[in-house]
Amino acid sequence: MVAVNNRAMRAHLALALLVAAAACKGSSSSSASKNTGGSGSAPAVATGKPAGSGSGSAIHDDDDDDDNNSGRPRPIETVREKMNQVDQNTPDYPDPEFKPGDTPKGPPDKIKGDKADSEWTPAEFKSGAARWKDTGVYVDGKPVGFLQWGELPIGIPVVWHRDKVSANKRPGTNDPGWRWANQRAYRFTDYLTAVGVDLKSVKEIHVYGPKMTATLIVGGDELRGERGKQFYFRFGANTYGKAIPMVPGTIGNGNVPDKIASVMVYLNKKAPSLDRDTGMYLEIGGKNVEQTGVPYFGDPIRGGVRIYVDNVLAGIIKRQDLDPKMAKPDKEGALHWKLADVLGKLGVDTKKSVELWVVRADRREEKLPIADVANLEFAASSQAKGGILLGEKSIRANVLAFHSRPLKAEDIPHPTPDDD
Repeated sequence: MVAVNNRAMRAHLALALLVAAAACKGSSSSSASKNTGGSGSAPAVATGKPAGSGSGSAIHDDDDDDDNNSGRPRPIETVREKMNQVDQNTPDYPDPEFKPGDTPKGPPDKIKGDKADSEWTPAEFKSGAARWKDTGVYVDGKPVGFLQWGELPIGIPVVWHRDKVSANKRPGTNDPGWRWANQRAYRFTDYLTAVGVDLKSVKEIHVYGPKMTATLIVGGDELRGERGKQFYFRFGANTYGKAIPMVPGTIGNGNVPDKIASVMVYLNKKAPSLDRDTGMYLEIGGKNVEQTGVPYFGDPIRGGVRIYVDNVLAGIIKRQDLDPKMAKPDKEGALHWKLADVLGKLGVDTKKSVELWVVRADRREEKLPIADVANLEFAASSQAKGGILLGEKSIRANVLAFHSRPLKAEDIPHPTPDDD
Protein backbone atom coordinates (compact mmCIF):
# COMPACT_ATOMS: atom_id res chain seq x y z
CA MET A 1 0.00 0.00 0.00
CA VAL A 2 2.84 2.33 0.81
CA ALA A 3 4.50 1.52 -2.52
CA VAL A 4 1.27 2.34 -4.36
CA ASN A 5 0.97 5.68 -2.56
CA ASN A 6 4.61 6.53 -3.37
CA ARG A 7 4.04 5.78 -7.06
CA ALA A 8 0.92 7.94 -7.02
CA MET A 9 2.78 10.81 -5.39
CA ARG A 10 5.59 10.58 -7.98
CA ALA A 11 3.10 10.57 -10.83
CA HIS A 12 1.27 13.54 -9.34
CA LEU A 13 4.56 15.42 -8.94
CA ALA A 14 5.61 14.68 -12.54
CA LEU A 15 2.24 15.91 -13.80
CA ALA A 16 2.61 19.11 -11.80
CA LEU A 17 6.07 19.72 -13.27
CA LEU A 18 4.75 19.22 -16.81
CA VAL A 19 1.92 21.68 -16.20
CA ALA A 20 4.35 24.27 -14.80
CA ALA A 21 6.71 23.89 -17.78
CA ALA A 22 3.82 24.30 -20.20
CA ALA A 23 2.73 27.44 -18.39
CA CYS A 24 6.24 28.95 -18.61
CA LYS A 25 6.42 28.19 -22.30
CA GLY A 26 3.06 29.82 -22.91
CA SER A 27 4.12 32.91 -21.00
CA SER A 28 7.37 33.14 -22.97
CA SER A 29 5.53 32.80 -26.29
CA SER A 30 3.08 35.51 -25.28
CA SER A 31 5.93 37.84 -24.37
CA ALA A 32 7.70 37.15 -27.63
CA SER A 33 4.53 37.86 -29.55
CA LYS A 34 4.23 41.25 -27.91
CA ASN A 35 7.86 42.12 -28.70
CA THR A 36 7.71 41.10 -32.35
CA GLY A 37 4.33 42.51 -33.26
CA GLY A 38 2.30 39.32 -33.40
CA SER A 39 2.39 35.59 -32.70
CA GLY A 40 4.62 33.61 -34.97
CA SER A 41 6.55 36.65 -36.21
CA ALA A 42 10.34 36.71 -36.29
CA PRO A 43 12.27 38.51 -33.57
CA ALA A 44 12.87 42.22 -34.16
CA VAL A 45 16.13 43.06 -35.96
CA ALA A 46 17.98 46.31 -35.31
CA THR A 47 18.04 48.46 -38.45
CA GLY A 48 20.28 51.27 -37.32
CA LYS A 49 17.42 53.77 -37.65
CA PRO A 50 16.25 55.82 -34.70
CA ALA A 51 13.17 54.69 -32.86
CA GLY A 52 10.01 55.69 -34.63
CA SER A 53 11.66 56.11 -38.04
CA GLY A 54 9.86 54.32 -40.80
CA SER A 55 9.83 54.52 -44.56
CA GLY A 56 8.25 57.95 -44.39
CA SER A 57 10.42 59.36 -41.65
CA ALA A 58 13.12 61.91 -42.43
CA ILE A 59 16.50 60.75 -41.25
CA HIS A 60 18.95 63.62 -41.16
CA ASP A 61 22.44 62.94 -42.38
CA ASP A 62 25.51 65.14 -42.69
CA ASP A 63 24.30 66.57 -45.99
CA ASP A 64 21.04 68.00 -44.67
CA ASP A 65 20.35 70.73 -42.20
CA ASP A 66 17.83 70.56 -39.40
CA ASP A 67 14.41 71.08 -40.98
CA ASN A 68 13.35 73.19 -38.04
CA ASN A 69 15.95 75.91 -38.21
CA SER A 70 13.79 78.39 -36.28
CA GLY A 71 14.92 81.18 -38.57
CA ARG A 72 18.56 80.86 -37.54
CA PRO A 73 21.25 80.75 -40.22
CA ARG A 74 22.56 77.25 -40.77
CA PRO A 75 25.75 76.18 -42.53
CA ILE A 76 25.57 75.67 -46.26
CA GLU A 77 27.85 72.67 -45.93
CA THR A 78 27.67 69.75 -43.58
CA VAL A 79 28.45 70.31 -39.92
CA ARG A 80 31.86 68.75 -40.34
CA GLU A 81 32.69 70.65 -43.52
CA LYS A 82 32.01 74.03 -41.99
CA MET A 83 34.73 73.42 -39.41
CA ASN A 84 37.40 73.36 -42.07
CA GLN A 85 36.68 76.68 -43.81
CA VAL A 86 37.79 79.29 -45.13
CA ASP A 87 39.46 82.55 -45.98
CA GLN A 88 41.45 83.14 -42.82
CA ASN A 89 41.32 86.90 -43.42
CA THR A 90 37.54 86.90 -42.96
CA PRO A 91 36.52 85.37 -39.63
CA ASP A 92 33.18 83.62 -39.36
CA TYR A 93 30.29 85.50 -37.85
CA PRO A 94 29.60 84.11 -34.36
CA ASP A 95 26.61 81.99 -33.58
CA PRO A 96 23.97 84.56 -32.47
CA GLU A 97 23.07 82.35 -29.51
CA PHE A 98 26.65 81.78 -28.37
CA LYS A 99 28.31 84.16 -25.95
CA PRO A 100 32.03 84.28 -25.13
CA GLY A 101 32.77 82.03 -22.20
CA ASP A 102 29.87 79.68 -22.90
CA THR A 103 30.64 75.98 -22.65
CA PRO A 104 28.79 73.10 -24.27
CA LYS A 105 25.84 71.88 -22.29
CA GLY A 106 25.87 68.39 -20.81
CA PRO A 107 28.83 66.08 -20.24
CA PRO A 108 31.89 66.41 -22.52
CA ASP A 109 31.71 64.51 -25.79
CA LYS A 110 34.05 61.50 -25.86
CA ILE A 111 35.49 62.63 -29.19
CA LYS A 112 35.32 66.42 -29.00
CA GLY A 113 36.08 66.71 -25.31
CA ASP A 114 35.20 70.15 -23.96
CA LYS A 115 35.28 71.79 -27.39
CA ALA A 116 32.11 73.18 -28.93
CA ASP A 117 31.15 72.36 -32.52
CA SER A 118 32.54 75.71 -33.69
CA GLU A 119 35.94 74.85 -32.21
CA TRP A 120 36.25 71.23 -33.28
CA THR A 121 37.67 69.84 -36.51
CA PRO A 122 37.31 66.08 -37.05
CA ALA A 123 40.62 64.36 -37.73
CA GLU A 124 39.59 63.19 -41.20
CA PHE A 125 39.25 66.82 -42.33
CA LYS A 126 42.56 68.06 -40.95
CA SER A 127 44.64 66.53 -43.70
CA GLY A 128 44.46 64.47 -46.86
CA ALA A 129 42.21 64.60 -49.90
CA ALA A 130 39.08 65.40 -47.86
CA ARG A 131 40.33 68.96 -47.44
CA TRP A 132 40.34 69.50 -51.22
CA LYS A 133 36.69 68.89 -51.93
CA ASP A 134 36.46 71.86 -54.32
CA THR A 135 39.08 72.30 -57.03
CA GLY A 136 40.18 75.87 -56.45
CA VAL A 137 42.61 77.90 -58.55
CA TYR A 138 44.90 80.16 -56.52
CA VAL A 139 47.27 82.82 -57.87
CA ASP A 140 50.00 83.75 -55.37
CA GLY A 141 47.65 82.40 -52.71
CA LYS A 142 44.59 84.37 -53.86
CA PRO A 143 41.55 82.34 -55.03
CA VAL A 144 40.48 83.36 -58.55
CA GLY A 145 38.08 80.54 -59.48
CA PHE A 146 37.13 76.89 -59.31
CA LEU A 147 37.45 74.18 -61.90
CA GLN A 148 33.78 73.31 -62.29
CA TRP A 149 32.19 73.17 -65.74
CA GLY A 150 29.43 75.58 -64.74
CA GLU A 151 32.01 78.05 -63.39
CA LEU A 152 34.34 78.14 -66.37
CA PRO A 153 35.00 81.61 -67.81
CA ILE A 154 32.66 82.67 -70.58
CA GLY A 155 34.39 82.40 -73.94
CA ILE A 156 37.08 79.90 -72.97
CA PRO A 157 37.79 77.83 -76.10
CA VAL A 158 36.91 74.15 -76.17
CA VAL A 159 39.50 71.77 -77.59
CA TRP A 160 37.78 68.69 -78.97
CA HIS A 161 39.45 65.27 -78.88
CA ARG A 162 38.27 62.05 -80.45
CA ASP A 163 37.52 59.45 -77.85
CA LYS A 164 36.18 55.91 -77.86
CA VAL A 165 32.96 55.51 -75.92
CA SER A 166 30.76 52.48 -75.34
CA ALA A 167 27.85 51.84 -77.70
CA ASN A 168 25.03 49.33 -77.85
CA LYS A 169 25.84 46.15 -79.73
CA ARG A 170 22.92 44.98 -81.83
CA PRO A 171 22.04 41.27 -81.57
CA GLY A 172 23.29 39.17 -84.45
CA THR A 173 25.72 41.81 -85.73
CA ASN A 174 29.44 42.37 -85.60
CA ASP A 175 29.06 45.80 -83.98
CA PRO A 176 32.26 46.63 -82.06
CA GLY A 177 30.43 47.84 -78.95
CA TRP A 178 32.04 51.27 -79.14
CA ARG A 179 31.93 54.43 -81.25
CA TRP A 180 33.94 57.56 -81.78
CA ALA A 181 32.79 60.63 -79.86
CA ASN A 182 34.05 64.14 -79.22
CA GLN A 183 35.48 64.78 -75.78
CA ARG A 184 35.82 68.38 -74.64
CA ALA A 185 38.97 69.68 -72.99
CA TYR A 186 40.40 73.08 -72.07
CA ARG A 187 43.92 74.51 -72.11
CA PHE A 188 45.36 75.70 -68.81
CA THR A 189 46.79 78.70 -70.65
CA ASP A 190 43.35 79.69 -71.97
CA TYR A 191 41.84 79.40 -68.50
CA LEU A 192 44.52 81.52 -66.86
CA THR A 193 44.22 84.19 -69.55
CA ALA A 194 40.43 84.28 -69.12
CA VAL A 195 40.73 84.96 -65.37
CA GLY A 196 43.18 87.79 -65.93
CA VAL A 197 46.57 86.10 -65.42
CA ASP A 198 49.43 87.48 -67.52
CA LEU A 199 51.12 84.35 -68.85
CA LYS A 200 54.42 86.22 -69.25
CA SER A 201 54.56 86.61 -65.46
CA VAL A 202 53.96 82.97 -64.58
CA LYS A 203 56.96 81.39 -62.83
CA GLU A 204 55.40 78.02 -62.09
CA ILE A 205 52.05 76.27 -62.07
CA HIS A 206 51.44 73.44 -59.61
CA VAL A 207 48.65 70.94 -60.23
CA TYR A 208 47.88 69.08 -57.01
CA GLY A 209 46.57 65.55 -57.06
CA PRO A 210 44.91 63.52 -54.30
CA LYS A 211 48.39 63.18 -52.79
CA MET A 212 50.80 66.08 -52.47
CA THR A 213 53.65 63.83 -53.57
CA ALA A 214 51.96 63.50 -56.99
CA THR A 215 52.04 67.25 -57.68
CA LEU A 216 52.72 68.20 -61.29
CA ILE A 217 55.04 71.23 -61.56
CA VAL A 218 55.39 73.10 -64.85
CA GLY A 219 57.74 76.06 -65.30
CA GLY A 220 56.59 79.29 -66.91
CA ASP A 221 58.75 78.91 -70.03
CA GLU A 222 57.39 75.44 -70.73
CA LEU A 223 53.85 76.57 -70.05
CA ARG A 224 54.23 79.35 -72.65
CA GLY A 225 55.90 77.03 -75.17
CA GLU A 226 54.60 74.37 -77.52
CA ARG A 227 54.19 71.84 -74.73
CA GLY A 228 51.98 74.29 -72.87
CA LYS A 229 49.57 74.35 -75.80
CA GLN A 230 48.97 70.63 -75.21
CA PHE A 231 48.50 70.95 -71.46
CA TYR A 232 44.77 70.42 -70.88
CA PHE A 233 42.19 69.61 -68.29
CA ARG A 234 38.79 67.99 -68.74
CA PHE A 235 35.97 66.87 -66.48
CA GLY A 236 35.16 63.32 -65.43
CA ALA A 237 31.72 63.40 -67.06
CA ASN A 238 32.48 66.03 -69.74
CA THR A 239 30.14 68.69 -68.34
CA TYR A 240 30.36 67.87 -64.66
CA GLY A 241 32.51 65.92 -62.26
CA LYS A 242 36.07 66.28 -61.01
CA ALA A 243 38.68 68.04 -63.13
CA ILE A 244 41.28 65.70 -64.68
CA PRO A 245 44.62 66.70 -66.26
CA MET A 246 45.40 65.71 -69.85
CA VAL A 247 49.06 65.67 -70.88
CA PRO A 248 50.13 64.10 -74.16
CA GLY A 249 53.54 62.71 -73.35
CA THR A 250 55.55 64.37 -70.60
CA ILE A 251 55.50 67.89 -69.25
CA GLY A 252 57.13 69.53 -66.24
CA ASN A 253 58.37 67.11 -63.61
CA GLY A 254 56.50 64.23 -65.24
CA ASN A 255 53.88 63.74 -62.52
CA VAL A 256 50.32 63.39 -63.85
CA PRO A 257 47.75 62.92 -61.08
CA ASP A 258 44.58 61.01 -61.93
CA LYS A 259 42.47 64.00 -60.86
CA ILE A 260 43.04 67.60 -59.83
CA ALA A 261 42.69 68.60 -56.20
CA SER A 262 43.78 72.22 -56.69
CA VAL A 263 45.84 74.48 -58.95
CA MET A 264 48.49 76.91 -57.64
CA VAL A 265 49.95 79.61 -59.89
CA TYR A 266 52.96 81.67 -58.84
CA LEU A 267 53.70 85.07 -60.34
CA ASN A 268 55.50 87.17 -57.74
CA LYS A 269 55.74 84.90 -54.72
CA LYS A 270 58.20 82.09 -54.23
CA ALA A 271 56.84 78.69 -55.18
CA PRO A 272 57.17 75.74 -52.77
CA SER A 273 59.42 72.84 -53.69
CA LEU A 274 58.36 69.21 -53.95
CA ASP A 275 59.76 66.37 -51.92
CA ARG A 276 58.55 63.30 -53.80
CA ASP A 277 58.42 61.28 -50.61
CA THR A 278 56.65 63.68 -48.24
CA GLY A 279 55.03 66.62 -50.07
CA MET A 280 55.38 70.37 -50.60
CA TYR A 281 57.75 72.63 -48.64
CA LEU A 282 58.27 76.39 -48.51
CA GLU A 283 61.35 78.03 -47.02
CA ILE A 284 60.25 80.35 -44.23
CA GLY A 285 62.79 81.96 -41.93
CA GLY A 286 65.53 79.65 -43.11
CA LYS A 287 63.47 76.52 -42.42
CA ASN A 288 61.57 74.27 -44.81
CA VAL A 289 57.95 74.33 -43.65
CA GLU A 290 55.58 71.68 -44.96
CA GLN A 291 52.66 73.13 -46.91
CA THR A 292 49.58 71.02 -46.20
CA GLY A 293 47.16 73.71 -47.37
CA VAL A 294 47.27 76.58 -49.85
CA PRO A 295 50.61 78.43 -49.60
CA TYR A 296 50.17 82.09 -48.60
CA PHE A 297 46.49 81.47 -47.87
CA GLY A 298 45.80 78.60 -45.48
CA ASP A 299 43.10 75.93 -45.57
CA PRO A 300 41.54 75.46 -49.02
CA ILE A 301 38.11 76.98 -49.55
CA ARG A 302 35.21 74.55 -49.37
CA GLY A 303 31.60 75.13 -50.33
CA GLY A 304 29.60 78.33 -50.29
CA VAL A 305 27.79 80.24 -53.03
CA ARG A 306 30.53 81.56 -55.27
CA ILE A 307 30.20 85.00 -56.85
CA TYR A 308 31.96 85.84 -60.11
CA VAL A 309 32.34 89.24 -61.75
CA ASP A 310 33.41 88.95 -65.39
CA ASN A 311 34.77 85.42 -64.91
CA VAL A 312 36.85 86.14 -61.81
CA LEU A 313 35.91 85.00 -58.31
CA ALA A 314 34.90 88.08 -56.32
CA GLY A 315 33.36 86.66 -53.14
CA ILE A 316 31.69 83.71 -51.45
CA ILE A 317 28.44 83.67 -49.49
CA LYS A 318 28.61 81.22 -46.61
CA ARG A 319 25.57 80.73 -44.49
CA GLN A 320 27.42 80.70 -41.19
CA ASP A 321 29.07 83.99 -42.24
CA LEU A 322 25.75 85.76 -42.77
CA ASP A 323 25.10 88.39 -40.12
CA PRO A 324 21.62 87.80 -38.66
CA LYS A 325 21.49 91.51 -37.77
CA MET A 326 21.42 92.31 -41.49
CA ALA A 327 18.41 90.03 -42.11
CA LYS A 328 14.70 90.37 -41.58
CA PRO A 329 12.32 87.51 -40.79
CA ASP A 330 9.30 86.60 -42.88
CA LYS A 331 5.91 85.53 -41.50
CA GLU A 332 7.26 82.07 -40.71
CA GLY A 333 10.32 83.48 -38.99
CA ALA A 334 12.82 82.50 -41.72
CA LEU A 335 15.57 85.06 -42.26
CA HIS A 336 16.00 86.95 -45.53
CA TRP A 337 18.99 89.02 -46.56
CA LYS A 338 19.21 91.80 -49.14
CA LEU A 339 21.64 90.61 -51.80
CA ALA A 340 23.04 94.08 -52.47
CA ASP A 341 23.86 94.55 -48.78
CA VAL A 342 25.67 91.21 -48.57
CA LEU A 343 27.60 91.93 -51.78
CA GLY A 344 28.68 95.26 -50.33
CA LYS A 345 29.86 93.64 -47.12
CA LEU A 346 31.87 91.12 -49.16
CA GLY A 347 33.42 93.92 -51.22
CA VAL A 348 31.93 92.67 -54.49
CA ASP A 349 31.81 95.51 -57.03
CA THR A 350 28.99 95.14 -59.56
CA LYS A 351 28.81 98.78 -60.72
CA LYS A 352 29.78 97.87 -64.28
CA SER A 353 27.62 94.75 -64.44
CA VAL A 354 24.55 94.72 -66.67
CA GLU A 355 23.16 91.28 -65.91
CA LEU A 356 23.27 88.45 -63.41
CA TRP A 357 23.20 84.77 -64.31
CA VAL A 358 22.11 82.09 -61.89
CA VAL A 359 24.14 78.87 -62.09
CA ARG A 360 22.66 75.67 -60.73
CA ALA A 361 23.96 72.12 -61.15
CA ASP A 362 26.69 73.35 -63.55
CA ARG A 363 24.17 75.06 -65.84
CA ARG A 364 23.38 78.74 -66.38
CA GLU A 365 19.65 78.70 -65.82
CA GLU A 366 18.16 82.17 -65.25
CA LYS A 367 19.19 85.66 -66.34
CA LEU A 368 18.28 88.65 -64.18
CA PRO A 369 18.70 92.32 -65.19
CA ILE A 370 21.05 94.21 -62.92
CA ALA A 371 18.22 96.58 -61.96
CA ASP A 372 16.54 93.71 -60.11
CA VAL A 373 19.54 93.12 -57.89
CA ALA A 374 19.09 96.34 -55.90
CA ASN A 375 15.96 95.02 -54.18
CA LEU A 376 16.57 91.29 -54.53
CA GLU A 377 16.42 89.29 -51.30
CA PHE A 378 17.50 85.75 -50.60
CA ALA A 379 17.05 83.05 -48.00
CA ALA A 380 19.60 80.45 -46.98
CA SER A 381 17.48 77.63 -45.58
CA SER A 382 18.09 73.89 -45.80
CA GLN A 383 15.75 73.80 -48.79
CA ALA A 384 18.40 75.63 -50.82
CA LYS A 385 20.39 72.37 -51.08
CA GLY A 386 23.76 73.99 -50.59
CA GLY A 387 22.82 77.29 -52.22
CA ILE A 388 20.54 80.27 -51.65
CA LEU A 389 16.94 80.96 -52.67
CA LEU A 390 16.54 84.20 -54.61
CA GLY A 391 13.46 86.41 -54.69
CA GLU A 392 9.78 85.61 -54.33
CA LYS A 393 10.10 82.69 -56.74
CA SER A 394 12.79 81.10 -54.53
CA ILE A 395 15.19 80.59 -57.44
CA ARG A 396 17.88 78.22 -56.22
CA ALA A 397 21.40 79.44 -56.94
CA ASN A 398 24.70 77.68 -56.35
CA VAL A 399 26.75 80.28 -58.22
CA LEU A 400 26.09 83.94 -59.11
CA ALA A 401 27.81 85.25 -62.24
CA PHE A 402 27.79 89.00 -62.99
CA HIS A 403 28.76 90.28 -66.44
CA SER A 404 29.52 93.76 -67.72
CA ARG A 405 28.15 92.93 -71.18
CA PRO A 406 24.99 91.12 -72.21
CA LEU A 407 25.75 87.51 -73.00
CA LYS A 408 24.64 86.14 -76.35
CA ALA A 409 23.17 82.70 -76.89
CA GLU A 410 26.43 81.49 -78.39
CA ASP A 411 28.28 82.63 -75.25
CA ILE A 412 26.42 80.16 -73.06
CA PRO A 413 27.97 76.68 -73.11
CA HIS A 414 25.53 73.86 -73.80
CA PRO A 415 26.05 70.09 -73.56
CA THR A 416 26.14 68.14 -76.81
CA PRO A 417 24.87 64.59 -77.49
CA ASP A 418 28.44 63.36 -77.07
CA ASP A 419 28.52 64.80 -73.54
CA ASP A 420 25.81 62.37 -72.53
